[in-house]
Amino acid sequence: MPRVKIGPALPDRSVLNVEIAHLRDLDISGLRAHWHSVFRRRPPPQLPPHLLYRVLAYRLQAERLGDLDSESQRLLDRSGSPEKAGHRAVDLSRCTASLRPGTMLGREWNGQVQRVAVLADGFAWNGKTYPSLSKVAFAITGTRWNGPKFFGLRDKSSRKSPS
Repeated sequence: MPRVKIGPALPDRSVLNVEIAHLRDLDISGLRAHWHSVFRRRPPPQLPPHLLYRVLAYRLQAERLGDLDSESQRLLDRSGSPEKAGHRAVDLSRCTASLRPGTMLGREWNGQVQRVAVLADGFAWNGKTYPSLSKVAFAITGTRWNGPKFFGLRDKSSRKSPS
């Protein structure tokens, strides 16, 4: 007969809920003191109370219910900082404007409204089919343009603003 391994008993969630509720009642100095006792160092001075609370509550849950599995932890470690991930998401959305066939794009150029139809295999303008919006913009203006930018599908300036 195979052996059965019996794991530890499931934690009592009501005790955990009471501990988290206790954290909610602490003021900023109490949260900082609790942080110091949990992490054995002072919290970052710029961390606001709501983030102190969230990190401490997460730590309590991780201790009682288990932390992230190793695969999730590796995925988060590879993703880099949250700021960089946010910038990558914005840059990606800037590059991947989804246009469905049948969509009409409009742009005023030299006092005339130019209308372009989105097709399944390209873009139609003045009875001719083009493979890209950049080619359409070139046909309209006679100069090279970034097609999505010309039709207002991207930000006017892709440069970062000084902080």
